[in-house]
Amino acid sequence: MSAFDPAVNPFRELLKQPSIPLGTWLMSGAPSTAEAMGSLGFDWLVVDMEHVPIDYKDAYHLLQAIAGTRATPVVRLAWNDTVLIKRALDIGAQTLMFPFVQNAEEAKRAVAATRYPTREDRSGTRGFAAMHRASRYTTAADYGRRANDGIYRMIQLETPAALSKLEEIAAVEGVDALFMGPGDLSSAMGEIGNLAHPEVQAALKDAAARATKIGKPIGIVGPTPEMVQQFIADGYTYVAVASDMGMMMRQANQFLSAIKPALAKSLSGSVY
Repeated sequence: MSAFDPAVNPFRELLKQPSIPLGTWLMSGAPSTAEAMGSLGFDWLVVDMEHVPIDYKDAYHLLQAIAGTRATPVVRLAWNDTVLIKRALDIGAQTLMFPFVQNAEEAKRAVAATRYPTREDRSGTRGFAAMHRASRYTTAADYGRRANDGIYRMIQLETPAALSKLEEIAAVEGVDALFMGPGDLSSAMGEIGNLAHPEVQAALKDAAARATKIGKPIGIVGPTPEMVQQFIADGYTYVAVASDMGMMMRQANQFLSAIKPALAKSLSGSVY
């Protein structure tokens, strides 16, 4: 019998640790890269199905790769849609990030889609199937009755309108954590891609302070270690830095910048 307990959520357990969990985004869609990032020491890894051409079979393999590491996977859905949510849960995602949630009603819909209806609470809208990776192919004891307790829901706030409703969204029963989307927020504030703009930074700092005041975990992603360190100082509960592709491109650019001058110099001294 499997030792897997469907009522235990790894990310919830991660937040009980004294240190702030550090993650990164998986943009390459490659299981080998996911496995490498998990082996390297990141606490959590985002399988991004919103902005990356990752389908459910890809996500399935990414979750399998991460399972062999110490990292905890987080699946960011393409949209707050009941069918998309069901499919992510069935391939074994236990921690979900819901993009672009604007109000409490949308948050309630997200929560309902992660839950099976029960005798005590019929509000759940998740469809039931016995045979899938989530139930460890039926080897997880009493999966259907225990799975609701093992899901962790991150609600992503990405606009000033959503930010203005932070407390209402956080108060929805079943919303486990908030997550700020700094890229979309900067765009919605007229400073697309400029996360360092003072008004954007002020809004992000305000979000952390308000979440802390009501006792709700709140996370964020930053492009550089320096900005992530600022987010930690602002009070964010869990953080991510860049992405696998971002780090690869940055390092590759440094290598190219270091080597190309020498190549140009060697060519200028060549005699043909």
